[in-house]
Amino acid sequence: MRTALIAGASGLVGGFLLRQLLELPEYGRVVSLGRRPLALTHPKLVQVTVDFAALEKVTADLRCDDAFCCLGTTIKRAGSQENFRAVDHAAVLAVAWAARRNGAARFFVVSSLGANAQSRVFYNRVKGETEEALEVLDFQTLGIFRPSLLLGPRAEKRLGERVGAALMWVAEPLLLGSLRQYRAIQAEVVARAMARCSFGRPGQGVLIFPSDEIQDLGAFGS
Repeated sequence: MRTALIAGASGLVGGFLLRQLLELPEYGRVVSLGRRPLALTHPKLVQVTVDFAALEKVTADLRCDDAFCCLGTTIKRAGSQENFRAVDHAAVLAVAWAARRNGAARFFVVSSLGANAQSRVFYNRVKGETEEALEVLDFQTLGIFRPSLLLGPRAEKRLGERVGAALMWVAEPLLLGSLRQYRAIQAEVVARAMARCSFGRPGQGVLIFPSDEIQDLGAFGS
């Protein structure tokens, strides 16, 4: 049976994705990397508490076929641009390196709408730099998911996201055609799209999914 490795399962997308991976018959073992244990038990689940800045020191069995990374924060929550980069760039790459060393042929990662290494917007620039760095690792398949504003139940309240969601609700009927990618999207839909991509064949190279394609892939059958 195949093994999936997931980082960021305590987050909004990661929480949904972990439960979906545990339900998939394709995976007989799911390894969750996190800074703290999750309040979840399952016969397939192996939890490994890690410091993402020192993943090379982890002695647990991290062998895997596919890896899923849902790590991410906000500059406000991180407290500084440096701390934000430590999570959304350094930690993501550390997980990717660890997965590659432990046999992963496929890597699926949550990025962001607007990711661009040349962007003047710091958030988008870091996301873009991370995407480019991941491509260098030469996974057989690298799936990059670029969702728009994420909707779903969070432990912490984010005023900016609530305001953004309200504005999106008003504007959504106008976001047609190429503008569909700017519609807000449910985190559970993103997770379902990531899980469904694991059904595909290996060796597909770099796959980039904008938010409207994520919606199409993750919404049907929900």
